[in-house]
Amino acid sequence: MEKFHPYHLVALSPWPLTGAMGGLFLLSGLAKTFYREGSELMFLGLLILIFTSIQWWRDVVREGGLMGDHVCMVVLGLSIGMLLFIISEVFFFVSFFWAFFHSSLSPTLELGLVWPPFMIEGFNPFHVPLLNTSILLASGVSVTWCHHSLLNGDYGQGWLDWVTLFLGIYFTVLQAFEYYEAAFSISDCVYGSTFFMATGFHGLHVLIGSTFLSVCLLRMISLHFSSLHHFGFEAAAWYWHFVDVVWLFLFVSIYWWGK
Repeated sequence: MEKFHPYHLVALSPWPLTGAMGGLFLLSGLAKTFYREGSELMFLGLLILIFTSIQWWRDVVREGGLMGDHVCMVVLGLSIGMLLFIISEVFFFVSFFWAFFHSSLSPTLELGLVWPPFMIEGFNPFHVPLLNTSILLASGVSVTWCHHSLLNGDYGQGWLDWVTLFLGIYFTVLQAFEYYEAAFSISDCVYGSTFFMATGFHGLHVLIGSTFLSVCLLRMISLHFSSLHHFGFEAAAWYWHFVDVVWLFLFVSIYWWGK
């Protein structure tokens, strides 16, 4: 059917439905796991989400790279959508910082009128946290370098995406080690709650960003990107820079100032 507009109207797809089901099963399974009633439903939801993501991304790659549906007007809409998504993520983390500063700037009697609360030993900000900061800053440099190489048509610099992905995985491993060595838990008053919620969700975003970069790496190997058509990588780079900036605020406020 001939169309008389520059927009891309997606075809009927089962992936929004399967994605919603996977999210429902994952959330319900997490609740069951917390109450020690089995983790089968959680893993089922995770598998459904992974399968849905693979199939959905495959369809988007076909639409943008093979069918030519992602024209300039569509890419503009995708850019605005990605920016709005990042803005929503900014306010998501603002809530955690709000909770942290609300409790730390005016500690209550239950906390001993001090911050960190009585008997809570925080991390030394100049050990693993500082190393993680340098890792994320280095990854921001490598992903920016890779982006500029794409803009200049220098496709031989794709190995820099490998570097960024490696640094992201390295950051995740160090954060897991930090959690393992922590002298407090998420149930240790408001300090533990705000610390693990803020840094934990940031770690989840690092995993999501690493997934984005791994998909982009596969697409770069398959020569899906050009100097004029590479919004998939550009969106992943925006998201990765957002993750970097959030970590800088976490390091300065929670690890350094709030210690």
